[in-house]
Amino acid sequence: MSDTVFGKIIRREIPADIVYEDDLCIAIKDINPQAPTHILVIPKKPIPRLNEAEEEDKSLLGHLLLTVKKVAATANLTNGYRVVINNGQEGGQTVEHLHIHILGGRQMKWPPG
Repeated sequence: MSDTVFGKIIRREIPADIVYEDDLCIAIKDINPQAPTHILVIPKKPIPRLNEAEEEDKSLLGHLLLTVKKVAATANLTNGYRVVINNGQEGGQTVEHLHIHILGGRQMKWPPG
């Protein structure tokens, strides 16, 4: 896998608005927000897309979802929020590093598109 913007953010080679970090992941504000609150939770392990996660990543994937819950609470998303994982080009993934979108602060619509 080639290096991505998220790898550079994790290594602090480029700046980002970091809202949470632990040993396994980082959460940053999206630079192109699609909702009043739009945060990305990114594993430090560079998994290109969800389809490439392995059985050994099971605990990391669970950790990411629990981190979403923690970050959403910190962002005061008490009325709800949407969690999105884009997978591959047709799924809308633009950075080849698994990441989870937290979108909130407004009423979400369905279907999303």
